[in-house]
Amino acid sequence: MSRRAGRWNWLFVPGGPGLGSESVLGLARAADVPGTVWLVDLPGDGSNRGVPQVPDRPYERWPEVLAEAAEALDEVVMVGHSTGGMFMLSVPELQGRLAGAVLVGSAPHAGWRPAFARWAEASPLPGLDTAAGEYARHPGDETLRALTVAAAAWNFTPEGLTAGRAVLEGLAYCHAAVAWADAHFDDTYRARWTPQDGALPTLIVSGAEDHVVDQGLWQDDAAFGGPHVLRRTIDGAGHFPWIENPEAVRTAFADLTGLLDGASPDGASR
Repeated sequence: MSRRAGRWNWLFVPGGPGLGSESVLGLARAADVPGTVWLVDLPGDGSNRGVPQVPDRPYERWPEVLAEAAEALDEVVMVGHSTGGMFMLSVPELQGRLAGAVLVGSAPHAGWRPAFARWAEASPLPGLDTAAGEYARHPGDETLRALTVAAAAWNFTPEGLTAGRAVLEGLAYCHAAVAWADAHFDDTYRARWTPQDGALPTLIVSGAEDHVVDQGLWQDDAAFGGPHVLRRTIDGAGHFPWIENPEAVRTAFADLTGLLDGASPDGASR
């Protein structure tokens, strides 16, 4: 996506599941990091379909395919939003291949799902039941888009809702990826490695108003603590914190860059 002075290769992994890398474009721009920025599309996700390089059964390679992405470059800092971060933590092969990690609106295990279900039941949205019913009857990319847009208010603060809804409306959706994750990942997910493994410089970014993924789960897990783990809560922001408060997101990434530079052998300057 961009290249500027700096040693790091930043790989931005989308959440969803079912969303392509377009969903983290705004995050990559807000981060404004030194080095080279890449957007990562998993095979068969979002708009990454219908090309010869995508295998016939792409989800059989999820999420382990992220190790292939990390192997392709040096000095890799991988950034995962929501499910993208959970995919990262599900691939232990990444432990020795990353220079740093960023987890945005993510979680260490699937315990966030029942908490969100309870909150969603207590926070109904107009038109959501209709969209959910249509998706259940006719699962497809467009009914998934309509369902996601109908639930937009769960992802953003009132101040960020207009901008956030516009982002969701313009994304590429893949209902087959959602179906795969529902059957094989979402309910059973638990991190298979942590930043303690090798004291990996790590940034955990949370929107203060994130009601989708319970960010309190990090507090209960000592494996996601220590001087090499930075935790930054973004004021006035929801599940996509760069929508409401890009300046604070940029500052959080700058803090991680400082930690990375201090941990690198030559102490490279920002």
